[in-house]
Amino acid sequence: MNSDEKEDCECAPPQAETSPTRGPYREYEEPEIENPEASRIWKHENYSHLYHSSHIEVLVMMITLDSGNTYNLLCLTSECRKRAAAKHLIERYYHQLTEGCGNESCSNSWCASSVGFNRMDNNAAAVKALELYKVNAKLCDPHPSKKGTASAYLESSAHSNSACSNRKMNHKDVHSVRDNFKDVTYLTEEKVYEILDICGENEDYSPLIRVIGRVFSSAEGLVQSFRRSKPHTKEELKSLQGKDEDKDEDEKEAATCSATAMEEDSPASSSSSRLGEGSSGENDVQKLAPDEVSVDIEAVRRVYERLLSNEKIEAAFLNALVYLSPNVECDLTYHNVYSRDPNYLNLFVIVMENNNLHSPEYLEIALPQFCKAMSKLPLAAQAKLARLWSHYSAEQIRRMVETFQQLITYKVISNDFNSRNLVNDDDAVVAATKCLKIVYYANVLGGDLDVEHNEEEDEEPIPESSELTLQELLGEERRNKKGPRVDPLETELGIRTNDCRRPLILFEEFVNEPLNEVLEMDKDYTFFKVETENKFSFMTCPFILNAVTKNLGLYYDNRIRMYSERRITVLYSLVQGQQLNPYLRLKVRRDHIIDDALVRLEMIAMENPADLKKQLYVEFEGEQGVDEGGVSKEFFQLVVEEIFNPDIGMFTYDERTKLFWFNPSSFENEGQYTLIGIVLGLAIYNNCILDVHFPMVVYRKLMGKKGTFRDLADANPVLYQSLKELLEYEGSVEEDMMITFQISQTDLFGNPLMYDLRENGDKIPVTNENRKEFVAQYAEYMLNKSVEKQFKAFRRGFHMVTNESPLKYLFRPEEIELLICGSRNLDFLALEETTEYDGGYNRDSRIIKEFWETLHSFGEEQKRLFLQFTTGTDRAPVGGLGKLKMIIAKNGPDTDRLPTSHTCFNVLLLPEYSSKEKLRERLLKAITYAKGFGML
Repeated sequence: MNSDEKEDCECAPPQAETSPTRGPYREYEEPEIENPEASRIWKHENYSHLYHSSHIEVLVMMITLDSGNTYNLLCLTSECRKRAAAKHLIERYYHQLTEGCGNESCSNSWCASSVGFNRMDNNAAAVKALELYKVNAKLCDPHPSKKGTASAYLESSAHSNSACSNRKMNHKDVHSVRDNFKDVTYLTEEKVYEILDICGENEDYSPLIRVIGRVFSSAEGLVQSFRRSKPHTKEELKSLQGKDEDKDEDEKEAATCSATAMEEDSPASSSSSRLGEGSSGENDVQKLAPDEVSVDIEAVRRVYERLLSNEKIEAAFLNALVYLSPNVECDLTYHNVYSRDPNYLNLFVIVMENNNLHSPEYLEIALPQFCKAMSKLPLAAQAKLARLWSHYSAEQIRRMVETFQQLITYKVISNDFNSRNLVNDDDAVVAATKCLKIVYYANVLGGDLDVEHNEEEDEEPIPESSELTLQELLGEERRNKKGPRVDPLETELGIRTNDCRRPLILFEEFVNEPLNEVLEMDKDYTFFKVETENKFSFMTCPFILNAVTKNLGLYYDNRIRMYSERRITVLYSLVQGQQLNPYLRLKVRRDHIIDDALVRLEMIAMENPADLKKQLYVEFEGEQGVDEGGVSKEFFQLVVEEIFNPDIGMFTYDERTKLFWFNPSSFENEGQYTLIGIVLGLAIYNNCILDVHFPMVVYRKLMGKKGTFRDLADANPVLYQSLKELLEYEGSVEEDMMITFQISQTDLFGNPLMYDLRENGDKIPVTNENRKEFVAQYAEYMLNKSVEKQFKAFRRGFHMVTNESPLKYLFRPEEIELLICGSRNLDFLALEETTEYDGGYNRDSRIIKEFWETLHSFGEEQKRLFLQFTTGTDRAPVGGLGKLKMIIAKNGPDTDRLPTSHTCFNVLLLPEYSSKEKLRERLLKAITYAKGFGML
């Protein structure tokens, strides 16, 4: 048998003299070793990092069946069968060491089922299996509990044996096919189809598997693959896609070659020493747009579509990715390879086109390693990927989101994360989240963007406290002095999340609920504030958090800021002898609540704005209630009722939309609107929900975006519909409608006010050509210019309280509304599920069952009154009533007394009434006439 024939036999051992050990981690060749046994050991050590599925294959190739010179044996059919039998025995030893026989009382010391057996990893088990085979050690018979596994395993072995003995191909032909592809170091679409056709004709897909293993495990090879060239003609594309894929595969070749492809033919892929040094296409990088890469993405998709239908070929992609990822991570971490060759990004583009990345086979090792490598990309590379993916369709973006979300969910569910084992310390979850951020910004970039209509910054800076902060007192610089945090990738891309009016896929699809459930928010917030490289905070990726989790993070931030202000006050009282005043105290009269509150807040805002960041403490004159949160809730509700009273004239009310809007002709000065902004900021800061009804455009404006035509849809739907019909009108606008660039409004007293959208607007007719400008100017006036003074003052007051808060960083406008107003959906069934009981009551108590039956029978308005009576607000918190922790406590036996409540702690004190009718009557009276606070 000549050397060519030896190489073609699947079971023949490798030739030590002529086959250098090459793999994606090696840059050196196998040393010359005279001792064959030593040579075999050296080989195994070099392959000890192989993926689990290839352990046995490699060991079988190294086995010595005879004490003589095995390399001179003829590969006869009988010899092939002997080797297959040897492989089968080694595999049985391996499974015995890793899985055991299933017999709990097994006495075999080399069986994983025996008592006292020391577990070993896959590599150690593979080595031990070889040793046990050599000494003909005892093999256990499979226990009945393991029969299913054993039978499947034996069937697989029998199949491989028959495949080896029934080889039909001509050895010389096989060698010539393989030899022809050994010089393939990168792939093109045409080359893949060429190899695929030859493999189909010969019914042997091992050459293709070997090439895929070699190229896809090499960073250098993958970077050079599938480069864009001249566009194909229609005839060429038709020819390429019309080629039939042979369904008959040689399953034995596919199974064994997926692992050995990297072993025998892979070039050294530590590409950091070569990438960027004269690589083809490097000069083309300068010609590429910021959102372009040199890889032909459509060609990659066509190739994947044809190849991934074959399970054995797919295994080659999986194994290659396991080899590739650690090298890529090393290149990016230590060798700065992207700066030398920006084409390195091609690698990530090609891998991410694999539609099977989210399948279970990838989740254990391959995808986590790839995510770690991808997370090491420099900021410029991440931005380029985001720009490229922004041109993808919504379905393609969704596929990538699902890939990373699946990995995060899999890791969260398969691990027991808690306060001691933080999810923040899981490298795979952190890396997948960082990768998901790139897709998130691609989703924003690819959506409907509005980067032009931005609110102007306040001309006057928000006054800072005249007093030193705690950090400055301790000799440290003040944190966040330059304003709220901004994501670096956001800055690199030059966009903000709020610029996106409609993303490619919904923002909610980026939220991972299992992650939110195991996230220890107090720890995560600490990592967020400290900003160390060693600890990752999910608050830096707020898109993955739901509103409830983000609200908790904001709560921690607000509380810590309150405690900081409190400590500063204590320091000043000790150092300068000032009066100790650690709270923002407001003493008000119910009948003059607006005058008392706003005057006091105005004085604080002028003298020392930092006091606004102290914890609010409200006291109603003549009442005994101690403010532990409940009194503040009622204070905010009463203030909001007064401020938004149409009789005051600061806001207008639309009966159709049930929404308030700034009154452009209000007689109130700007200071009054500033104070209203302060009240809204204080409500968020003190975790209070307000019954405020603003259109969404108000929250967009608070986040820095101006109102546009589309914002009129909810702010003024009648005007929006009229302008929309104007834009869609097919006739002559000038002749049929006879409108000009002058519009009219009515003031508070019904008097008409004229306004020119353009200079001499009454003389400029609206035509089919300029109607878009007319609509844009109309919306600009209604939403921005007409209320400019009022809104600027309002925003200024809001930012006095929230300017150093991560509010803008964490929340989108619709989430800000939820934060201020709470949820409008009142689910009392969810409240019943989460309610706790005290004082002798429990879920099965008679009075409790009657209470819930009574409450569920109430109408919507009565339910809101009950919520107001018990919690201090008639709105549900962020996340719904299920997030409200209400307690019902026993308040004595049957009595004529009414139920009472501690709104600070959401506690209802309920006497044990004798009948359901009495319970209903007493409860209705309590919630209907509840006002004021007293001491019990």
